[in-house]
Amino acid sequence: MKDFSGKIAVVTGGGSGIGRELVRQLAAQGCNVATCDVNLKNAQETVRLCEADRPPQGVRVTAHLADVSDERQLERFRDEVARQHDTDKVHLLINNAGIGGGGSLFTDTREAWDRTFSITWGGVYLGVRVFLPMVVKAEEGHIVNVSSVNGFYASIGRDRSHTAYSAAKFAVKGFTEALINDLRLNAPHVKCSVVMPGHIGTNIIANSGKVLAGREGEALTAEEIAAARLRLRQQGIDDAGVTDEQVAAGVAQMAAAFRDLAPTSPAQAATIILDGVKAENWRILVGDDAHVLDERVRADPERAYDADFDPGFGIAI
Repeated sequence: MKDFSGKIAVVTGGGSGIGRELVRQLAAQGCNVATCDVNLKNAQETVRLCEADRPPQGVRVTAHLADVSDERQLERFRDEVARQHDTDKVHLLINNAGIGGGGSLFTDTREAWDRTFSITWGGVYLGVRVFLPMVVKAEEGHIVNVSSVNGFYASIGRDRSHTAYSAAKFAVKGFTEALINDLRLNAPHVKCSVVMPGHIGTNIIANSGKVLAGREGEALTAEEIAAARLRLRQQGIDDAGVTDEQVAAGVAQMAAAFRDLAPTSPAQAATIILDGVKAENWRILVGDDAHVLDERVRADPERAYDADFDPGFGIAI
């Protein structure tokens, strides 16, 4: 797929971050796009930004509400795509939606673990299941599943567990690799790619907190405050004299630092991904830090989880 002009793309999690930039860049290249998000207002803002970018005449971008962990909501999204874009085919399917959370089997709740896994892995699996017939009907198709560097390296450092997210991203990577031969045997005109971003400047920390807590506002719940205090104590920090307001401010500062200090922007990430699709690369690493980590893990996988292993960057996802 060397050219996106005139094609129809579906992008999940298009209300912010990499997903939003994928939608904008696809529309700018003449591609019709349907994007969903668990926050409809954010998806609608993405559409507004696309319109402000003044894409080629006739390009249609639509916003939809869907929780990708819910198959019925994805089926409704699919039916809306078919109706609003007057199509029975999709050329490009990008399963991008995901959240962090459920890091520890010991200190995080079962609900947080399951919610993270069902969105970050389940949303990819269900996205492929639901949209595969439409992709197969296209004269050429491409499925893009967004994993992470945590899909080949299950750690963000010794001081914090990262279990659910890493397990989900490993599942995405393995699933996509298995699809290569499945598609070759059953739908050879459809390609697939697994994307493994490093540290990208998105709002994933803040957005994940909202999804897991079931809130729309910025104020943290009592449960979130308690969880943040536990993380402080695990890091050897005495939280006895720290107010709830200070804890909340610290969480917000960490989320902002992750977004603002990233070496790669969402727009840069989107460009790398779409260029990888055009080149038919099945494996797309995003960011210099992703390439460095990949090289170091491959060079000595037995030592990858040793205490003195150097991943090659300071802030991981």
